Amino acid sequence: MVKTCWRTRIDDDASGKAEGLMWHKDLGNHLYGEFSMAVIQANNLLEDHCQLESGPLSSSNSGPYGTFIGVYDGHAGTEASRFISHNLFSNFKALVSEHHEISENVINKAFSATEEDFLCLVKKQWLSRPQIASVGSCCLVGVVCNGQLYIANAGDSRVALGRAEPGIRRVKAIQLSREHNANIESVRNELRSLHPDDSQIVVLKHKVWRVKGIIQVSRSIGDAYLKRTEFNREPLQSKYRLAEPFHKLILGSEPSILVHKLQPEDQFLIFASDGLCISATKKLSKLCKISLAM
Repeated sequence: MVKTCWRTRIDDDASGKAEGLMWHKDLGNHLYGEFSMAVIQANNLLEDHCQLESGPLSSSNSGPYGTFIGVYDGHAGTEASRFISHNLFSNFKALVSEHHEISENVINKAFSATEEDFLCLVKKQWLSRPQIASVGSCCLVGVVCNGQLYIANAGDSRVALGRAEPGIRRVKAIQLSREHNANIESVRNELRSLHPDDSQIVVLKHKVWRVKGIIQVSRSIGDAYLKRTEFNREPLQSKYRLAEPFHKLILGSEPSILVHKLQPEDQFLIFASDGLCISATKKLSKLCKISLAM
């Protein structure tokens, strides 16, 4: 279980404790401080991956320096979340080197490059492993660098900021990520506006809203069967096939991005899916410390 979810270049000690279906690492070191991580296995096959990378954020290894956090909540298989954990950060570093900066544009391009690379893999394996077209993953990323926090989310994972309230010993929780789940009314409205001629773009099924009656998330990496009509046919399993071909992608992969300037009262962050949790303490300056938690 540890091998499937743990991937880090931060320190040499990747050991943790396994207790039944839960694995956790209480304290580890990264560039600025410490972090902790926990994974709870909800299915027979653990489909989620996560990573925390700290150090150079460009391929040149000459800077900028910071911390990269990723939570990849896979569905219908492990291939997409594993692929993201192996490729997204390297794509991000290459683009930082190319553009000489960390920006919303760079993060967007890193998501897009990872998506295209995975769809190319699906195309190569389609004839021998058609079910790879049904595999996908939500993708939540955080980057901390030079006092700035970048949050990028495609899917329904979530990040919350813990901010100390002056004068009282209490921390206020502030959600930083925007979720893409058909159970949210604004997401359904967005899908309907993008597909005005499709009355079945969102369907209420067993009291749960789903895109095309199949999947709850409206953005992801992978899920090729809802992005390219060439993969929505036999020999893909019938439960994933649509009755009619589509002419534009149904699910997107573009993340919602927020940029936040860190303040002294910002105490910690929690990055989470329904099965992953990383908690990392990060000292950005003498006046500001942050816990990054997933």
